[in-house]
Amino acid sequence: MKRTLACQMLLLTFTVLTAVAIEAPIGLVSRTGDRSIVLHWDRNSEPNLSGYRVYRSPSSDGPFVVQSPNLVSSAGFCDLSVGVVNGQTNFYQVTAVTTTAQESLPSATLAAVPQVFASDDEFLDYVQQCNFDYFWYLANPSNGLVPDRSATGSPCSIAAVGFGLTAIGIGIDHGWISRTQGVARVLTTLNTFLQGPQGTNTSGTIGYKGWFYHFLDMNTALRSPASELSSIDTTLLLAGILYAKQYFAGTNTDETTIRTMADTIFNRLDWNWMAQGTNVVSMGWFPPGNFIANNWVGYNEGMHLYCLGLGAATNPLPVSAWSRWTSGYTWATNYGQAFVPFPPLFGHQYSHCWIDFRHLADAYMNSHNSTYFQNSRRATLAQRAYCVANPLSHVGYGSNVWGLTACDGPTGYAARGAPPAENDDGTIAPTAAGGSIAFTPEYSLPALRQFYSYRKNIWTAYGFRDAFNLGQQWYGPDELGIDQGPIVIMIENYRTQRVWRLFMRNEEVQRGLQRAGFVPLAFAPPRLQVQPEQNSFNLAWDSQAGRTYQVEYSPDLDTWLASPTGELIAPGLATSWTDGGPPATATVPFAVPQRFYRVFQLGYP
Repeated sequence: MKRTLACQMLLLTFTVLTAVAIEAPIGLVSRTGDRSIVLHWDRNSEPNLSGYRVYRSPSSDGPFVVQSPNLVSSAGFCDLSVGVVNGQTNFYQVTAVTTTAQESLPSATLAAVPQVFASDDEFLDYVQQCNFDYFWYLANPSNGLVPDRSATGSPCSIAAVGFGLTAIGIGIDHGWISRTQGVARVLTTLNTFLQGPQGTNTSGTIGYKGWFYHFLDMNTALRSPASELSSIDTTLLLAGILYAKQYFAGTNTDETTIRTMADTIFNRLDWNWMAQGTNVVSMGWFPPGNFIANNWVGYNEGMHLYCLGLGAATNPLPVSAWSRWTSGYTWATNYGQAFVPFPPLFGHQYSHCWIDFRHLADAYMNSHNSTYFQNSRRATLAQRAYCVANPLSHVGYGSNVWGLTACDGPTGYAARGAPPAENDDGTIAPTAAGGSIAFTPEYSLPALRQFYSYRKNIWTAYGFRDAFNLGQQWYGPDELGIDQGPIVIMIENYRTQRVWRLFMRNEEVQRGLQRAGFVPLAFAPPRLQVQPEQNSFNLAWDSQAGRTYQVEYSPDLDTWLASPTGELIAPGLATSWTDGGPPATATVPFAVPQRFYRVFQLGYP
């Protein structure tokens, strides 16, 4: 009897020790879409964590069955199996597993019900939130750094941090995280960049002269081996920091501290050093003292770099830097669209994530009766037309399968684009269409819908995989921060324009645009005629023959959308346009409570 009792006590002791070898995951949440369920949880901090197991059951009482033969490496899981049926509830539990194969107790049970998307808004909510999760759940919460890609062991990309800081504000607005959570993460992130050591050493520093290394160690926040001090990636980080400065406008100590830290980080940059005392900025620098020979000249993703550098309060770039930048432009017509070309679409998107170029133009764009927003729209339209024409006969290309940009591919990462064709090997990147949704919603949204129909191969807990190639049946293994970011931000700019409105409040941005010679476009007062028999409205306005005009409409005088049919070349002294619903506007005008219109003229007044 005593021997049996002793054995029971030993067994009980062993069971308790096994259970506490690692804590059960907490904070389990779900996002549900059409025949898909995404799970996330707070990642365990124990150093002996090896991964997670996800269990599912059709009943809250079980039995629960493990869903993957391999351990899940990150705090996210996407269930696309045949057991995920719209309208049917599944129950989930998650356990943590140690490096010695010991398993925690299960998490709290979570119920999730997938549903058909009732509207485009529901679909965009799901896409935007899952892509947001990349920045929230893959970031290191102890320093705020965001990995370059989802692969285990990836270094931090400081550009991804900039996209992530912006995503945090968007996440708060949508209720995906609380403001308290967002404030804490932003404070941690800014402190990392403010306090990180700077200097010319080849290791042990985060940057130099206020600039930061492209890649950092995710844990130490110090230079990743062989990484350059990157001017473009630093300014993408700064864009996110300046957005955070405007978003966190509260008077409490934490939000005031965010603004102070943002100003300090921005103002300590030595712009003239990176320009080597000239009017053109180097692409980067290697310690202990070697500048990269290539400079930022000509149209590409570097446009915001000059807007910020010209607007800096301390040692700004000279005014002549903008004309030096535009001296590398070319103007060309491709697939019926006239614009400044840059084949990969990311070059037409990155600066627009933050700067609202819709209603202002510099001397170059005014001389071509265009804007940088119109330029990006035309570039996107031309690339879609290229994919529809499919001159290289790639499998799958078509009206809803398009989007070439810098991305992973079957042969590695490359800057893919068109027109003209550049490294086009049949690889499509969802960020290309998603990042252009503010320019071409009528084509980007159907493309994203089409990509989602391939979800078995490209949908993950962090949104779309980076790229896919239907001809080679290749589907990228990773998600990339610099590609998930434009999807999150540009969907927000398309739907609410909150990022644009907040970012444009920065005096540094306004000063930079002014010094670059940007001027507001002129608006033409329209006259409205109701046509009830045709269920339409007609707009007419006085015009100048040969000039280009753009019609915009709004549901609330706050969010304005460019009409896809509203870019018009005036035939004479009067021009008209009709809103009868799609494709001119998203819905017929009589189907909504109210609709407002305005018309602006492209080019010099």
